Amino acid sequence: MNIKSLLLGSAAALLAVSGARAADAVVVAEPEPAEYVKICDVYGAGYFYIPGTETCLRIGGYVRYDISGGDVGSFDGARSADHQDVGESNDTWRKRARFTFKTWTGQETELGTLKTYTETRFNFNNANADTSPYINEAGNSGASLNFAWIQLGGLRVGKDESAYDTFIGYAGEVIQDTLVPYGGFDTNVIQYYFDAGNGFSAVVSLEEGYGAYTIDSYVPHVVGGVKWTQGWGAITGVIAYDSNYEEVSGKVRLDVKATDALTLWIMAGFGTDDNLTDDTLAFPAHGRGMYKTWGGTWAVWGGGTYHFNEKTSFNTQISYDDWQNLGVAANVAYDIVPGFTVTAEVDYLNAGKFDDADFSNWTHADKKSSVGGILRFQRSF
Repeated sequence: MNIKSLLLGSAAALLAVSGARAADAVVVAEPEPAEYVKICDVYGAGYFYIPGTETCLRIGGYVRYDISGGDVGSFDGARSADHQDVGESNDTWRKRARFTFKTWTGQETELGTLKTYTETRFNFNNANADTSPYINEAGNSGASLNFAWIQLGGLRVGKDESAYDTFIGYAGEVIQDTLVPYGGFDTNVIQYYFDAGNGFSAVVSLEEGYGAYTIDSYVPHVVGGVKWTQGWGAITGVIAYDSNYEEVSGKVRLDVKATDALTLWIMAGFGTDDNLTDDTLAFPAHGRGMYKTWGGTWAVWGGGTYHFNEKTSFNTQISYDDWQNLGVAANVAYDIVPGFTVTAEVDYLNAGKFDDADFSNWTHADKKSSVGGILRFQRSF
């Protein structure tokens, strides 16, 4: 091999190496595949997988606007200080705008389904109580945590509404379903639900209560319930022990699907009240407690829903208790488009044994018979 051939070979080798290095320098890395949000249909519509996890999440809520007038219950009309005549006040509209944010999660585990539910409400409204010279000033009334619970299998812990109401069911599809009240709601709970899968279900709930009905020792309020559900409807019973007053109350309910368009229900309650003697504003429970919130020992509620068509329904409720308090509520709900409902309701309350010890109507305590109405706009998502 001569020197010329050696030089040419060396030059070719150097060019090859340089070309390889130049090629390596401009190589672009392959992009990672995009991770799109996947639909989760295990727990119903609206759920999706949180990226990178096996947890399914659903986000929802509603925006609501209420216009109410009259003097029935806690949702109806307000009073306002007169701006020109000092010391005078006038009846006026009560209006409330609300935004509610909800979340649901679900995940399958070796111990059963792990679920959570939260609901937070934000309100802008005016007052409905004649409590100061400057009443009825509209403004933000703060946020409220209405639900925040965790459930694994049948065990639920956290902030909920009492099983005394949720397990047996609310008193109809009317807005003002507590003209004759049927139980306390807000509470922290430790609950266990049992579902046999054949229509039989049961619940046991240890509860803290709220406000004046918060437990005053280590002993919790206790609620138990059983339910039998079939195609024609359901029969449900609940019983509660109020640990503050050592009193017991219970409710039984019958739901009937009369036709495809008509559903009917009736509920009766009975409770002892021997120790329910508080009569101060700090404990407004004269004759009442966390669970026996009606007047006297017994009460009854009944009503139904009739669907005229897919968009329009009529809802009604009649309630009466041992103190002769009579409540009547009726509304028509119309779905303008899917997710947007307008409801117009009329309410009537006749206070029976109304005296200084009965706090059932705080807003207009000087009236025996009261009439009011509500117009509600609600967009749910």
